[in-house]
Amino acid sequence: MGALLAVMTPLRLVNEAVLKLGRGLGVVAVALMVTAILIQVFYRYVLNNALPWPDEAARFCMLWMTGLMAPTAFRRGGFVAIDTVVRLLPERLGALISLILLFLSLGVLIVAVQIGWSEVTGFAGKFATAALYLPTDLSFESWFRVPRSWMMASLLFGVTALISVNIELILRALVKMMGGAEALPPIALEEQVGAE
Repeated sequence: MGALLAVMTPLRLVNEAVLKLGRGLGVVAVALMVTAILIQVFYRYVLNNALPWPDEAARFCMLWMTGLMAPTAFRRGGFVAIDTVVRLLPERLGALISLILLFLSLGVLIVAVQIGWSEVTGFAGKFATAALYLPTDLSFESWFRVPRSWMMASLLFGVTALISVNIELILRALVKMMGGAEALPPIALEEQVGAE
């Protein structure tokens, strides 16, 4: 059990730091997404002149918000789960089933990393977005079309972070099964926005 805790502790600390940064960037992505949508609503319905970029900008921000926030939700148990059967079983058997499900999730996430990598580096990643541009200088005279791979990198980041969280949860489950639940620090919830 000491070896599992020795492996889990650095992973837990890395996950906590990366996920805290991800939550902050996710909040920024949500704010930018809402701003883009409000701009589009104003131009489309008030000025009757829809802009080409806000829809794509909102989609870009939504994908990154998902990739940045999903690992935190997974780590805190925030995903939808039907765990009634596991709770009705004896504790050891329920823990074993949960562990099997975590390993199954790990397999799915490994496949998802391969899909994310191919989306970023493959044929589809070589295209640019239709309406998102960034200025290449401060005079705003030349512009650069945002590559589609930047948008799809959210999938790659999200599933990579989910794998890291999944491995931590597997290690936590193994420690609990070996009777070391009291040695595990709780997964902190006080890092929520506005909490001290």
